[in-house]
Amino acid sequence: MAQPQARICKGCWQQMRVPVPLHGVLSAPFRLFGIRPSRMNPNTCTICELMFTKVMRARKITIDATVLFADLRNYTGLSQSLQPEAMSELLDAFYDECASAIWEYDGLLNKTIGDAVMAVFNFPIKQADHARQAVLAAREIQRRCHAKREALGQIPGRDGDALGVGIGIHSGELTFGEFGRSHRDLTAIGTVVNTAARAQSAASAGQILVTRAVYERAKAELPDSQGQEYQLKGFAAPIELYAA
Repeated sequence: MAQPQARICKGCWQQMRVPVPLHGVLSAPFRLFGIRPSRMNPNTCTICELMFTKVMRARKITIDATVLFADLRNYTGLSQSLQPEAMSELLDAFYDECASAIWEYDGLLNKTIGDAVMAVFNFPIKQADHARQAVLAAREIQRRCHAKREALGQIPGRDGDALGVGIGIHSGELTFGEFGRSHRDLTAIGTVVNTAARAQSAASAGQILVTRAVYERAKAELPDSQGQEYQLKGFAAPIELYAA
């Protein structure tokens, strides 16, 4: 079930105690100055996206956060069997379901990369239990995509395996901010991001794999999960992952 939209920006209220209205008559003056709901999370505003240069006086900051990658499986195969319109509809559905799930748990939908999405938890909305929130968001993504897959499978010409999703999650210290000069990109970088992406690549359709760092922070949500070693691309030693 979708969460109601916030009336004020959660990020600005948490970090600066400034009530920036996002909707209604009170938001009109702010919109004149380009302040509106962020496309990365509609419960935050564009001030949060400019916080580094305008408020923190820095282009990058180091934060403790959780990164989630979700990937639409068999995208290449589906693109060869479906019409372009159907493929576009499938990708739209995937993006929409991921976004709704991520925003429901106060995550930032940082990027859509082809057939994958990347989300960050614990910025700009602070969450003491951000690893747990990411796990819950991942489960919601799987639930939503499974429901959407059943609906698409009932349409003639659609593949019943559409919207099979693999998800990887990792927590730790990373760098978040603006990168590049001629083309600026607001994103997260670091080993945490790379590990989450590799964990996602190891997950099968319908599976969520989390690192030990996530497991330690969200044990209550993973009482029966057992660690298993995976040899991930780019890592010399095996990485222990847990099914969520």
